[in-house]
Amino acid sequence: MKNTDNLQFETKALHAGLEPDPSTGAIMTPIFQTSTYVQAAPGDHKGFEYSRTGNPTRQALENNLAALENGKYGLCFGSGLAAIDTLLKTLSPGDEIISTNDLYGGSYRLFTKVFEKFGLKFTFVDLTDLANLSSAITEKTKMVWVETPTNPMMNIIDIKSVADAIKGKNILLAVDNTFASPYLQTPLDLGADVVMHSITKYIGGHSDVVMGALVCKNDALAEQLYFFQNSCGAVPGPMDSFLVLRGIKTMHVRMQRHCENGRQIAHFLKDHAKVEKVYWPGFENHPNHNVALSQMRDFGGMISFSLVGNRKEDALKVLSGTKLFSLAESLGGVESLIGHPASMTHASIPKEEREKSGVVDSLIRLSVGIEHINDLIQDLEKALNY
Repeated sequence: MKNTDNLQFETKALHAGLEPDPSTGAIMTPIFQTSTYVQAAPGDHKGFEYSRTGNPTRQALENNLAALENGKYGLCFGSGLAAIDTLLKTLSPGDEIISTNDLYGGSYRLFTKVFEKFGLKFTFVDLTDLANLSSAITEKTKMVWVETPTNPMMNIIDIKSVADAIKGKNILLAVDNTFASPYLQTPLDLGADVVMHSITKYIGGHSDVVMGALVCKNDALAEQLYFFQNSCGAVPGPMDSFLVLRGIKTMHVRMQRHCENGRQIAHFLKDHAKVEKVYWPGFENHPNHNVALSQMRDFGGMISFSLVGNRKEDALKVLSGTKLFSLAESLGGVESLIGHPASMTHASIPKEEREKSGVVDSLIRLSVGIEHINDLIQDLEKALNY
């Protein structure tokens, strides 16, 4: 296998963990659409026994993702939530998890509606202030769950500072790196123990696959994760793995355009008379801008904003007034999307909890795609002319 440790991201995206097919010389990883593998004798096989346990197409993707995150082990799952579910299964009843108070609604739902009844306890605090972390830690704390940038308020949490704060305490630091992608941020380099991705988003990049991933360096943790991946079986199929491998090859080019377009859209919105506030970490007055500068390579294509007057009816007019920004869940695809967090991605969070973190009924979230910037700005301008 090629040694890609010292190569740049763009090169690793195309080559890490990948080899031409030895039987045909095919340069693209084949789709091994098989459920099982013939053995010469019981236990005498070529590294694969059953496709829940391992599949060559999935394995190539897992190796590639591990390299992109500067990790050692990569594991893929049927969705981002399946990846989180697997990680939480490494904990035991009575364990406590500290999470940011501004996070994806599906993560919040999984934490509170599924795992709390199995004896895990979750505490939600503002992790942009490390004092909140220190005061929340108890002898039962076993994990800190960080999402940065956060969804949808675009807060930035200092990964290295969180890692330093819990060092030596036998607490696992997990980072949801979905909004940034490994192109913009590599949390393992900053002290995280494990990285989670909804591959559905920027890594897949084409809104045609649902998948999740975990990446880590620790041998013992990886062994636990592999056990649950195989035992519980929430794995993706080879066709989806192939599609993601194809998407990864252009991730650096896509992310560059997402960032370029995001920057111009953020400034356009900031200067618009009907926009009250824009949430984007690239602004110098963003409260966590300096942290973003230190741990991210650019600021991405995710933007949230609220309207003057904070009226839900005005937000609904904008949401229904765009043509290029499609009203839809999800993010990170090549096409631009617009969404209403309070009724879509974060509807599972109680209204009073949503609003504490800023997810008010007038908030709009954009996933800025890679279309021509002039067309995107014109589309928003028309929608804002309500």
